[in-house]
Amino acid sequence: MATNRRARFNYHLIEEFDAGIQLLGTEIKSIRQGQVNLGDGFVMVRDGEAWLHNVHIAPYSHGNRENHEEMRPRKLLLNKREIRRIATSAAQKGLTTVPVRLYISHHGLAKVVIALAKGKQQHDKRDTIAQRDAQRSMARARKQMYED
Repeated sequence: MATNRRARFNYHLIEEFDAGIQLLGTEIKSIRQGQVNLGDGFVMVRDGEAWLHNVHIAPYSHGNRENHEEMRPRKLLLNKREIRRIATSAAQKGLTTVPVRLYISHHGLAKVVIALAKGKQQHDKRDTIAQRDAQRSMARARKQMYED
C-alpha cells in the first residue's frame, strides 16, 4: 500500500518488526484507497506501549464530520518483548524507529513494518546514490548488449 522510500535513503535499517495498528473505521478506508504518507513518521515507546507519530492518513472522502484526525498518534500492536527490545535499543545505541512499509494483510488487517534504524551521514548517502547510478548504467549496458 505505502512505502517510506526516504527511510531507506536516510537510515541504515538494522532490524524490522511487523506490527498491527489500532485504527478507526474511516482510517482503514483511507488506507485501502492508498491515501497514506509515511515520510515523516517515527515510533515512540511510552508507558510500555508503542505509538506511531507523524503518519498522515488523509480524511476519508465519503466520511462525515466525525472523520478522523489526520496526524493523530496511533497505537502499535506488538508483543511486550518486541516493545522492550525497541525501547532499550533506541535508548542505548542512539537508534531510532521508523515506519518502512504499510500494507493490508491477507486477513484484511492493516500492518506496518517498522525498523530500528541508524541515521546515515552525508557521505553514506552519496555512496548510496553512486551505487544506484552504477547499477543503472550496468543494466543499461547489459540491455544494449543483448539488443545488438
